[in-house]
Amino acid sequence: MSIKISSQFDAGAIDFVSATSADAIDLKIRKDSHADITQWFYFRLQGAQGQACSIRFLNAGESAYPAGWEGYQAMASYDRVSWFRVPTAFDGSVMTISHTPAMDSVYYAYFEPYSWERHLELCDRAQMSENVRLLDLGSTVEGRDMNLLVIGDPAAKRKVWVIARQHPGETMAEWFVEGMLDALLDPADPFGRQLLKESVFYVVPNMNPDGSVHGNLRTNAAGANLNREWNTPSLARSPEVYHVKNKMAVTGCDLFLDVHGDEGLPYVFTAGSDALPSFTAAQAAQEKQFGDDYKISSPDFQDVHGYPSAPYTDEVLTMGSPNATHSFGCLSLTLELPFKDNANDPDEHSGWDGARSARLGAAVLQPILQALRRM
Repeated sequence: MSIKISSQFDAGAIDFVSATSADAIDLKIRKDSHADITQWFYFRLQGAQGQACSIRFLNAGESAYPAGWEGYQAMASYDRVSWFRVPTAFDGSVMTISHTPAMDSVYYAYFEPYSWERHLELCDRAQMSENVRLLDLGSTVEGRDMNLLVIGDPAAKRKVWVIARQHPGETMAEWFVEGMLDALLDPADPFGRQLLKESVFYVVPNMNPDGSVHGNLRTNAAGANLNREWNTPSLARSPEVYHVKNKMAVTGCDLFLDVHGDEGLPYVFTAGSDALPSFTAAQAAQEKQFGDDYKISSPDFQDVHGYPSAPYTDEVLTMGSPNATHSFGCLSLTLELPFKDNANDPDEHSGWDGARSARLGAAVLQPILQALRRM
């Protein structure tokens, strides 16, 4: 069987260069479908069972975040269910996966994918609960559904908004939401039970359906980075943000959580709204207390490593989290999960993965409940 590289499937993305033998497979990371951003990859290798493969990504050093390859180990799977890390090296220019597949078909990906089909299954499963309504907000650039899960009584005093995957390649964000939803809708979960008595959740599991299906890292089908569209979203360029922002204006918001993945930092952390000129000491205390509570509910969360403080610029209000604070005066955080691993508690087999993201999602209910009760 000859060696074959393919990526014509949901979220698949790679540019084939050559494969003269298993130990000489050359590829390039493909650009986002409508933008010059290279980082996400997901492809299938066939015909190399038992052979020592050397898979070179020739343009890794020219990617959007080359520092993301430092200390990074690619993910692999034989069944697209169980994923594991494989030896990966980066010399500053070329990234190389060195792996001997145990089977004739193996998949490699930047991070454990979260398929569009699984997204639909998540929404459908959630709406089977008597506490959930599945609403259609509108359509994406390419006509895919923008769905919102309303969990709890909309008449509740406190409104919680959680959105994920503004950057579609940050699939850990939807794994996080899956874990959060499963806990929130579990009748035996005490935090979920209390939250549904005291608040209503508005959850968008996937903010960027088009980019997700195309296998983009950061942009939608119009080439827009959605987390830079919040000040003036439009139906032509960023309908995904346009519809969500309009719905938020109707419902109001007391707590906003925007879930992402960070390419470089091997930690879980939050970024707040401290760059806003209107940011107060009380809001700073809220953010710190949320982090302190999260460290108790999940040791995977930490607040030592994160983004440095930056001065206010016009770009700040184009981002979801600061825009929500500006618009509603609410506690609003960007939550970052790693592509690599949690350096404080590494896992050599799988690194940071979908399951660990989901457990972090379940653990977020406790700090959310605590935050709402302090308001």
